[in-house]
Amino acid sequence: MFFIFAIMEAQLDTLLIFDRLKKSFTEEQAHAISEILKEIRETDLKSAATKQDLKELEFRLKYDLTLRMGSIVGAGVAILAAIKFFS
Repeated sequence: MFFIFAIMEAQLDTLLIFDRLKKSFTEEQAHAISEILKEIRETDLKSAATKQDLKELEFRLKYDLTLRMGSIVGAGVAILAAIKFFS
């Protein structure tokens, strides 16, 4: 989980990217590319999971698995009781 938040803390240095791109592209192209990279980065950060998101997912998965296991055990007991009763 530390990895997710470490990424969110890091800032994208668009000026450095722009300066490096100017070596191979025109100024307009370098600016456009750096802006696109900035937008991509912001979109990635918006979709990153938070600790709370992960905790909620863990809770839902545990709840779902508990219900499924309870159903399986209940069905097994019912089958064993039916076999015992009809034998």
